[in-house]
Amino acid sequence: MKAQQFFTLKEVQLNNNCPECYSNDGLVLTFKQKLIENLFYKAISQETKYEMRCNTCNTDIFPVRWTNGIEQVVEYQKRAVTPKPKSLKLKKAGWVFISVDILILVAILLFATGVISF
Repeated sequence: MKAQQFFTLKEVQLNNNCPECYSNDGLVLTFKQKLIENLFYKAISQETKYEMRCNTCNTDIFPVRWTNGIEQVVEYQKRAVTPKPKSLKLKKAGWVFISVDILILVAILLFATGVISF
């Protein structure tokens, strides 16, 4: 039940020509950061990805199709984007799991030292 998803970090409208339809106002560069969520925790990782889409012709523009001008703008935007810091947040199930483990460890230590006997 480990879900990996990406959330939008920054979206930039580019003025470059689309390599598919040659429109000047349709290119959008989107930066996304990875969010990992499971039963015990929710975490933001340092992994980021970017994708480019033309809203005029509704096409994904892959790096193979980029012109030199687009590559320069993408490199500049990659330097300008600041990802959110790496973080980890425990969910209720995570806290319960840690608490139960601590209680079991304390019971084993008390039984081993002879304070508790059955």
